[in-house]
Amino acid sequence: MFEAIRKHSKFVMILLFLLIIPSFIFVGIDQNYFSESSPTVARVDGHEIKQSDWDNAHRMESDQLRAANPEVDAKLLDSPQARYATLERMVRDRVLVAAAQKMHMVASDAQLVRSLQQIPAIAALKRADGTLDAEAYRALVGAQGMTPEGFEANLRSNLSLSQVMGSAINSSFVTDSQVKLAMDALYQRREVQVAQFKASDFASKVKATPEELQAYYKAHPDKFQQAEQASVEYVVLDSASVQASMVLNEDDLRTYYQENLSRLAGQEERRASHILINATKDASAADRTKAREQAQALLEQVRKDPESFAAVAKQSSQDSGTAQSGGDLGFFTRGDMVKPFSDAAYALKKGDISDVVESDFGFHIIQLTDIKTPPQPSFAELRPRLEKDLKEQQAQRKYAEVAEQFANGVYEQSDNLQGVAEKLKLTVQKAERVSRIPAPGAQGALANPRFLEALFAPESLESKRNTEAVEIGSGMMAAGRVTAYSPAHTLAFEEVADKVQALYVAQKSAELAREEGQAKLKAWKEQPAGAALGAAVVIGRDQPQNLPREVIDAALHASVEGLPAWTGVDLGNLGYAVIKVNSVVERPAQDAQIVAAQKQQLAQWWAGAEGAAYYEMLKARFKVQIKVDRP
Repeated sequence: MFEAIRKHSKFVMILLFLLIIPSFIFVGIDQNYFSESSPTVARVDGHEIKQSDWDNAHRMESDQLRAANPEVDAKLLDSPQARYATLERMVRDRVLVAAAQKMHMVASDAQLVRSLQQIPAIAALKRADGTLDAEAYRALVGAQGMTPEGFEANLRSNLSLSQVMGSAINSSFVTDSQVKLAMDALYQRREVQVAQFKASDFASKVKATPEELQAYYKAHPDKFQQAEQASVEYVVLDSASVQASMVLNEDDLRTYYQENLSRLAGQEERRASHILINATKDASAADRTKAREQAQALLEQVRKDPESFAAVAKQSSQDSGTAQSGGDLGFFTRGDMVKPFSDAAYALKKGDISDVVESDFGFHIIQLTDIKTPPQPSFAELRPRLEKDLKEQQAQRKYAEVAEQFANGVYEQSDNLQGVAEKLKLTVQKAERVSRIPAPGAQGALANPRFLEALFAPESLESKRNTEAVEIGSGMMAAGRVTAYSPAHTLAFEEVADKVQALYVAQKSAELAREEGQAKLKAWKEQPAGAALGAAVVIGRDQPQNLPREVIDAALHASVEGLPAWTGVDLGNLGYAVIKVNSVVERPAQDAQIVAAQKQQLAQWWAGAEGAAYYEMLKARFKVQIKVDRP
């Protein structure tokens, strides 16, 4: 049977084709023929968002962020939090689309035109007569991979969606009385007296027994953890190391000297005088013609008698800044003047007078009065600079080639770094007690999270082989290997006995301070006259008077219905504080400018709150369901 099929394979293929294709015609082609069904991750207004939609959207967002910020860590972009944020944005977009459709919010042509005109890059394409350069506009949006029609449709859609939230946000406002009420509460000031019971003052009263220290050690193993550490060796490739391995050819160096001598020696300077007849570029054609004729007449006059140039400039030049000095402009380089003037001046020989030169300022007649040529340094004088410049240029061109050798070298000889170091003349560096998180003050490769992540990857720790070449900066790569690894573990009591003692004493001291403070608070409430408090000070959120944040918050939260008011606050390991609130101090009058800024800030907060509340209402209206747990 199989032999028969093999002999008549062409006939069998035609038969199968005739049998299968009609089924697609009458039944249709479902995407599940070609891909597995994707689970639903969210639902908005009855429409589903599939896992595949979410994956594609997040991939596009990540690609855009990487293109805008090449140094961003790829792991951050693919974190659960970043992925969930993409899903929330997708849901928000679907909610706004649904709302815009139900509310029939469509951006008009006039709104679209106004928005286009507000985009600087497009506004710059306007011609003098007010029309838009259509070809330049098409090229501008084409650079973003869009057609003008697609770009405008996308903008129109965004305008429609902005109207949905704009109806809530843009209608928000705050009154002066609301600003005063809110800001007076936020920046309220109170006169208080404070007594602090510092834990350090009770340390001498704590007597720890060996049994108590052992019990504390066993009850708090997390406080005595030794983080995972590794001994590593690594090599770094950068442009400096490429330069160090380069040997320059003497002929190349001398050629570079000849080609760049004029640049390295400095620019030639020229001194000139000029006669200017003003005619701005927006002057009428008749006025410019008249100015040119006047300049031409003066040119004929000074050419007949070149010695009279200064006198004519003083009498007839319309450059008020130089006319009194006979038109003298002093020394200048080629880039100091507008291009038409500079080109004409550098085409003259000393003593020559130019033709009439037209610029945006008007019409010039130029007389070159002096040339200052910089001295040309010898090859020997410039050699250090020549070597530096040429090495930098060649290193930039060679880096890509060497980087490929580096990446291949650490992969091919993966059990050590000596081979690639010797081949590329790099130094193998070593470091002890390296952790997964950059240590304070770390520099270079050991300060780069991506490189440390590669070092502490499971395959790197298990095999003790080289990491791949990791890009740790612009024009900089590193590879390393773990030579010894110590996993995280609880240190033995003997190793941390001093720390156990210090922590136990600190905890007990804080407890004694809290007990003393609470006892004093109770006693002073009953007999205020016996209270031993500090001097009265006026405090506020913007005026903390060097008091702990907890004291400020407790003082401002205390009820002022019956003054004076007493309260206490636990300061944790620092101890305890007793606070007496004497009075509420009226907030000083504020500058009008500050009040206006505060009103604007409060209006923004209020608009944001109303916008958030309105969006939550829309989510409920359109029955939003997110089926993925928030990270």
